[in-house]
Amino acid sequence: MPATRSAGVLLHRTRDGVLEVLIGHMGGPFWARKDAAGWSIPKGEAGPGEEPFAVALREFAEELGSPVPAEAFRDLGELRVSSGKVLSVWAAEGDLDAAATVSNTFTMEWPPRSGRQQEFPEIDRSAWFPVDVAREKLVAGQVPFLDRLLAALA
Repeated sequence: MPATRSAGVLLHRTRDGVLEVLIGHMGGPFWARKDAAGWSIPKGEAGPGEEPFAVALREFAEELGSPVPAEAFRDLGELRVSSGKVLSVWAAEGDLDAAATVSNTFTMEWPPRSGRQQEFPEIDRSAWFPVDVAREKLVAGQVPFLDRLLAALA
């Protein structure tokens, strides 16, 4: 069975000479109290036959409530992450008001075995972080994309 594929966009900007990236804190009760390794590049799963770049653009808009504010993109390649998914990421330089982002939602039974369905945002907040801080915030499998971004911009 082929691996599930996901794709996303890593937005970056330079403020006061410091490279920053925009990432989102994962929503839902499992991530509510987790900060370190509880953030993600805005991304989502590709359906059958979908082009990864189109998925990356769609998922950015769905998870942050805004289209990617950029026209030029750098392909940062793909990685197999710990879940077994293959993640493709593109970098783009742009700016976005992180405080104004609004994510789409998902429904799950919560609390477990309660029979009660609740809605949660896929991304409950987003923020700009310097790359060294983002290394601590991102889930481990996505950290290599920060190194790829730095190499692409060097």
